[in-house]
Parts: sequence; structure tokens; C-alpha cells
Amino acid sequence: MNFINILITAVLSIALSLFSLTANANLASDLNDGQHVLLMRHADAPGYGDPKGYQLDKCPTQRNLGDYGKKQAVAIGDWLKNQGITSANVISSQWCRCTDTAKLLNIGPVQISPALGSFFDDMSLEKQQTKELEKLIQSNLNSNNKAPLILVTHHVNIQAYTGKVVNVGDMVLVKVNKNGQRLSHQIYPSP
Repeated sequence: MNFINILITAVLSIALSLFSLTANANLASDLNDGQHVLLMRHADAPGYGDPKGYQLDKCPTQRNLGDYGKKQAVAIGDWLKNQGITSANVISSQWCRCTDTAKLLNIGPVQISPALGSFFDDMSLEKQQTKELEKLIQSNLNSNNKAPLILVTHHVNIQAYTGKVVNVGDMVLVKVNKNGQRLSHQIYPSP
């Protein structure tokens, strides 16, 4: 009986390894096909919302990454590299917790786009901001740049675009149409 348990464990281990390799290859190839984008919620930033009177050009006035969030962002970057994504077109919200997350991924220079900015303080901007996100995706995927597109943003933006609530550091692989609109998605929890 012990031999059978060892054999079953070995077979399951091999099957899981093969599944993992297939899933890894799929993420990298999906992000290179010009039809997918990876949306990521910023890494852990203790607190809720931003302090009253925060300013986008002054990080100390905002809610920022803590020590765990900084380590989490580095770990996510390492995980992405292990998936075969060693270089990407990385675009971030202008909030410091997002730009810091994007930089700590260490997979490409970081561009800033207001289309990824949070509308948490004014939820009436949801539809307008989501349309801006679609335009950003459309223009980037329709360019000749075949690098994977990774967008670092906020939970409200991801929820408005995909209908899904994600935790800090979670990623959503989204298949889009030629107008940047979501067709389908798959959630990748933060490693």
C-alpha cells in the first residue's frame, strides 16, 4: 500500500508540474498575442482610501506601500519573470502606491496614465474612467509594439472594467476586442 501511495503522489506531482508549465506558457503567450492585457491591483498599502487633502504630486500625503507591499511587488515581478514575462510595456496610475508597485516589478520602464487613476473619491467618474481605460488598452494593443501590456491600477478600476473584486497584488488577464473592451478574463492571485 505504501508503494501505491508513493506512485500516486509521484504521478500527481508530475501532472501538476505539466499543468503548471502549460499555464505558465499560456500567460506569456496570451500577453504576446495582441489580444490580452494584464491588469494588476497595486501591492499592499496599509489603510483604506487616501488621507484627506492628499496630493498626487506628493507621495507623503497619500496612502503608500508598506514594507510588506514592497516585498509583495518584488515577488510579483519575480513570479511574472518565472512565467516568461521578462520585459513588458508597464503603465501605471499616477498614485504613488501604483507607480512604486510598477517600478518594483522590475520588468520594464514605467509610463504614467491618468486613465488608470482611481475614482474612489468620486464614483460618478466610473463610466468615464472605464472608457478612458478602454481607449488606453486599444491604443496600446493596436500599436506595433508586441510587448506584453501590464497596467497597474486600483480595485475600483478593475472592478468597473471586469466586474470582479480583487485583492492587493492580484492580477487579471483580460482578453479584449479591437476597441479595448473586455471579452473574458482570468484572475491570478498575488503569489
